[in-house]
Order: sequence, then C-alpha cells, then structure tokens
Amino acid sequence: MVRFILQRLAAAVPTLIAISLITFFMGYFAPGDPVSIMLGEKGTPAVIQRLKHEYGLDQPAWVQYGNYVWNALHGDLGKSYFYRDRPVSDIVGQGLPVSMKLALAAFAVQVVLGVGAGILAAVFKDSWIDRLSMLLAMVAVSVPSFVLALFLMIVVAVQLGWLPVAGWGQPAHYVLPAIVLGARSAAYTARLTRSSMLDVIRQDYIRTAFSKGVSRQRVILKHALRNAMIPVVTTLAISLGYLMTGSFIVETIFNIPGIGRSSIVSIFQRDYPVVQATTLLVAVIFVLMNLLVDMIYTWIDPRIQYS
Repeated sequence: MVRFILQRLAAAVPTLIAISLITFFMGYFAPGDPVSIMLGEKGTPAVIQRLKHEYGLDQPAWVQYGNYVWNALHGDLGKSYFYRDRPVSDIVGQGLPVSMKLALAAFAVQVVLGVGAGILAAVFKDSWIDRLSMLLAMVAVSVPSFVLALFLMIVVAVQLGWLPVAGWGQPAHYVLPAIVLGARSAAYTARLTRSSMLDVIRQDYIRTAFSKGVSRQRVILKHALRNAMIPVVTTLAISLGYLMTGSFIVETIFNIPGIGRSSIVSIFQRDYPVVQATTLLVAVIFVLMNLLVDMIYTWIDPRIQYS
C-alpha cells in the first residue's frame, strides 16, 4: 500500500506542473496590467515601472515562471498585488479553514440526504417515496445554485426570519450555504445510490440471504449497502473536493470569507499570485481525494488489493 501511495503521488507531479504552467501563462497573456489596475489613476509611468521591477514583472516569462516554481517549492507563494504586498499564503491560510468548514457542512447534507434518499428509493422502488425522491433530485440538479440561494434567502431568511441572510461566524450561518452548496451533489448521490442499490439487490446472494430468513434491515444495511457503496464512495470523495474548492458563487452570495470569494475578487483585480495559489490548491486537493478513494476501496471491498 505504501508503494502504491508513493507511485500515485509521483504520478501527480506532472499534473501539478502542467496546471501551474497553464495558470501562470493564462495570467501572463491575459489583457490588462495588474500594476496599473492596482494603482488606478494615481499610477505614473515611473511608479508603474518601479513596481513592475519590484514584483519581477519586467522579466521574461520563463524567468518569472521559474522564480514562481522555485519559490512555491520553498513555501513562498508570492505577494498579493491587490492586498498590497500581503503574503498569498496568509490569504489562502485564512480563507481555507472557512471553506473547509462550509464544505464539511455541505458534505453532511450530501451524505444524509443523498445516500438516505437513494437507499429509500431503492428499497421502496416504484412507490411514492421513490417517485418523490427522484423528483426532488431532478429539481435540485436543474436549479442553479445562485437561484436556489436567492430563493432560500428571500423565503427562509427575509420573509420567515428563521436564519440570517448572510455572514459567517455563528452556527446559524452554516445552514443556508450548506444546503445550497450540497443540494446538487446530494441529488447526484441519491440517483447513483438508488441505481447501485438496485443492481446489488437483484444479485443472487441477496435473494439467498432473504431465503435463509435474514431480516430485511440486516440484508439491506450489511450486505446490499456495503457492496453498493463502491461507486458512491467515488462520487462522495470527488464531491468533497468540489465542495472544498468550488464554492465560489455560494461564498460570494452569502458573504463568506473563504478562498472562493477571495478567488473571485482576485480574478477581477488581476491578482494573479492569489489565483495561481488557489488553482494549485484545488489540484492538490483533487489529487489527495482520488488517492483517498483508492484507499477506501480496500476497506469497503477486501477483494481489491494494490500491489
């Protein structure tokens, strides 16, 4: 297992290098000068040139990229243009815990609602429970996140007054963003869980267990669910990566100080060091999530072994 993990981590290195290349040169060739945007109307040619030299923006592209990679390997992600020399590692370090908390709350919504609805839909196939679960899943997939967010803010927060409209710091602030962020993932999980459960329930060993008098609850939870969870675990792990790094719209709407909102601000302000650091962070998270999936496989199904 240790050798397998090391091989997977080594194979991820070219992916991270490619992502760093694409991100860097997209920022390099993008229209607009970050120094001019940062200074605004106060920027004189002399000041602009001085800041470009200070940030190393007057050097050739390959030199800038080499310096960026070398500094990143030593833990230096650069300094922000927009936040006036604030280290990028501080910006990411401050926003990442917030995004992780929101992602875990949304992940709980995905697991409880998605897996629970999928199991009920499979067990009570063709019943009103099955039809209602799949109808709600279709609605959750079809409605964009910003539409659902605005609907919940108007109805639940403004008209009913049950929860705060926006903000962060209190347990009540988690509820609406977690529902909005986890709704679509829960819908996909519910449909996949239902399909996987139905495939397993039709197997001969499930019918044999029923014929031996094993209780329905034991057959579903111990035999059917565990074997049906392999494709579901893949979806859950990958979704956790999306939830941790893909909450840009949700964080912006609900004014949550996570890396998603910081990334949106950095894109509009041409703050390329923050954008590059966030992109690399996303790539690393997805690499680790895929590795975690492979490790969980061996726990769910002992027949799977990695040499």
